Amino acid sequence: MIREILVYPNKKLKKISKEVEEFDESLHSLLEDMKETMYANEGIGLAAIQIGVPKRVLIINLTDEDGNQNPDDLVEIINPEIIEADGKTIYQEGCLSVPSIYEEVERFEKIKVKYQDRFGKVVEEKLDGLMSIAFQHESDHLNGKLFIEKLSYLKRKKFEKEWKKKLKERK
Repeated sequence: MIREILVYPNKKLKKISKEVEEFDESLHSLLEDMKETMYANEGIGLAAIQIGVPKRVLIINLTDEDGNQNPDDLVEIINPEIIEADGKTIYQEGCLSVPSIYEEVERFEKIKVKYQDRFGKVVEEKLDGLMSIAFQHESDHLNGKLFIEKLSYLKRKKFEKEWKKKLKERK
């Protein structure tokens, strides 16, 4: 089922998500809804809190060179942790909860992560490139943070001005 994505400044996006303790049918159903919702909105990642569910669950499915997503490449990430981080990189990020806004954000270049899959099996792996960036971006959501909070003071002020204008145009 495609769910509604919460849009900034919805206060639910500031909630800190809780650990998943039960790897059951309701978790699997949530993952399926997240997948459908992400694909319907042409995203490459989605955190559960973005559809109003404060659980430490996220999904990532990067696109290939042609902009296509292979469902076999979808990664389901439960209770994510970054256990090592190295280097810095800057990437232009966007977010389904802040539609049509893209800004350069500094992130760690390489990370070592630990998480569980939909069945509770623990996975540890090293990530770099866009996968590393997406993992950090979506993990921030679980801690009540949006990428716009990483912007410099001046960029943040510019964003707030543009965002207010967009909201007025929508009404």
